[in-house]
Amino acid sequence: MKIALFGLLAVLGYLGLAYAFQRSVLFPRPPRPQVSPAEGRPDVDVAWLGTDRAVEAWYLAPTGAGNDRPAPVLVFAHGNGELIDYWLGEFEVVRGWGLGVLLVEYPGYGRSGGDPSEASIARTMAAAYDYVAARPDVDPERIVAYGRSVGGGAAGALVRQRSVAALVLESSFTSVRRMARRHLLFGPFVRDPFDTLGAVGEFEGPVLVIHGREDRLIPPAHGSTLAEGAPNGELVWLDCGHNDCPRPWKELRGFLERQGILETGSESDATPSPAL
Repeated sequence: MKIALFGLLAVLGYLGLAYAFQRSVLFPRPPRPQVSPAEGRPDVDVAWLGTDRAVEAWYLAPTGAGNDRPAPVLVFAHGNGELIDYWLGEFEVVRGWGLGVLLVEYPGYGRSGGDPSEASIARTMAAAYDYVAARPDVDPERIVAYGRSVGGGAAGALVRQRSVAALVLESSFTSVRRMARRHLLFGPFVRDPFDTLGAVGEFEGPVLVIHGREDRLIPPAHGSTLAEGAPNGELVWLDCGHNDCPRPWKELRGFLERQGILETGSESDATPSPAL
């Protein structure tokens, strides 16, 4: 009896600690940079999102042909151990095609106020969409949600709230609940479930899933399940793991052209930058 009681208390203690500290694992915020790399950049529009204008986002205008008319835009959500600061130079190739890019920070990350959670990130993504869709230099009918790793959950939250032209998921999970099972966390003990699979299942637009064959952090089965769960899904495998993948610009460009979001033959075939 005492052994059983001790075991029960141990399990309850573990679940209590896991519930309390899981956000520090899911959202391991990097140190805040002292200087913003966007400072002094005339090609970067800094926006502050939300009713309290607390969360930072950067709009990078297209540099390629056709930037004299409203442009298609990628709304990009990064991984959980990253900042928008890390991505400022990574989209030069994409901008050269004639696409704008909105880099969205998470609450509590970098210079942004608040605390990260599924709910606060979902609100931020909706505010990011509203900001960029209202810009006169953006075509609101060609806004694409793009999420990498935990950013796939953020992008999934966006497509449930706003109308987007397409969804791109790179190295993303089906849900945090499924990921948490390896740590013996189930159901209500997962505070931020991020049901990406449910989001793609409800989304009727085109979905591009990109995943590394050797991904040990988010197993490849998550990628194949996401693609299969999307009514209009495509799956691209890369020969890499999770954080060592090259930027999938060739695959992204082909997808956007097939969906009519990007005009065929847009400028700039420059060599992509290496992955972070």
